[in-house]
Amino acid sequence: MKLLEKFSIKDMTLKNRVVMEPMCMYSATKHDGIATHFHFAHYVARAIGQVGLIIIEATGVVPEGRITDDCLGLYDDSQIEPLKKIVEAVHLEGSKIAIQLNHAGRKCKAVDGVDTIYGPSAIAYSDTYRTPKEMTQEDIQSVIKAFQDAAIRAKQIGFDAIEIHGAHGYLISEFMSPITNKRSDKYKDGAVFIREVAEAIRDVWPMEKPLLIRVSATDYEDGGQSVDDAIRMLEPSLDLIDIVNVSSGGITINPPQSIYPGYQVDFATRIREKLDVPVIACGLLGSLDLVSFILESGKADLIGLARPLLSNPNWLLQSAQSRRKMDVIPYQYERGFK
Repeated sequence: MKLLEKFSIKDMTLKNRVVMEPMCMYSATKHDGIATHFHFAHYVARAIGQVGLIIIEATGVVPEGRITDDCLGLYDDSQIEPLKKIVEAVHLEGSKIAIQLNHAGRKCKAVDGVDTIYGPSAIAYSDTYRTPKEMTQEDIQSVIKAFQDAAIRAKQIGFDAIEIHGAHGYLISEFMSPITNKRSDKYKDGAVFIREVAEAIRDVWPMEKPLLIRVSATDYEDGGQSVDDAIRMLEPSLDLIDIVNVSSGGITINPPQSIYPGYQVDFATRIREKLDVPVIACGLLGSLDLVSFILESGKADLIGLARPLLSNPNWLLQSAQSRRKMDVIPYQYERGFK
């Protein structure tokens, strides 16, 4: 059962192929970006459920990089200790843990202490969102430095990996899409911004520790980014990036026309084949049969689960039980699976 096989990259070995995808919990209720008791219970519960890799939700590298006022941040030293406690507890349960570093760009809805939002071009996400300031090159360099500073804190905390959020219409995704990037300077090419962010992080993040990037393979829009565009923009940074987490959409308010279990898997497979890089497939993958097919047929290396793990922290334990792999179940829970 490949789902339960180990996966190693750099100095990180996962005990299975299940990845908890980052999902905003909107629980930093003091608007300070600091993780709370909820975050601790939420993430450690999935470690007890034996998830191989847990990715902490989108975490802003600056205050305006948060998606909402209630999202996590890693732009101040006061945010270190609560995350460190989560990392240590997850490690005690035998799981690995990463943090997704993000800048919300034009999709920032935070208002507490946030007067200005930023984007590659001054184009609002919708009528209900603020219009971002078009970033100067100085603004861009400041954001790149913020990603680097957050990576320094992530190293201090003890995370096993960092994921750069380049998907779902947030800042890096905005630089990648012609719908949101109307620049005429070198940053018209999203590959440049990806490379500079990755370089800045790698300058402070050990080469032996994995660096991931999550991307939207396509915008689902005429004149938008395609999976081949994403491949072209990722390729120059493959010496710095170890795993690609493949999602789609989010650049506009329009959803994909067709959503079904596994609808994003082919994008992941294409990126895997073209770039020869390990990929995480995601998108309504709650069926064990579907997950097994994806892994056993070589369509992806890892399985990203979001809603299935949100509704059931013990998804992996139940899946193992259904295949009579009882040794996966922690001894404290054995009575519940007899």
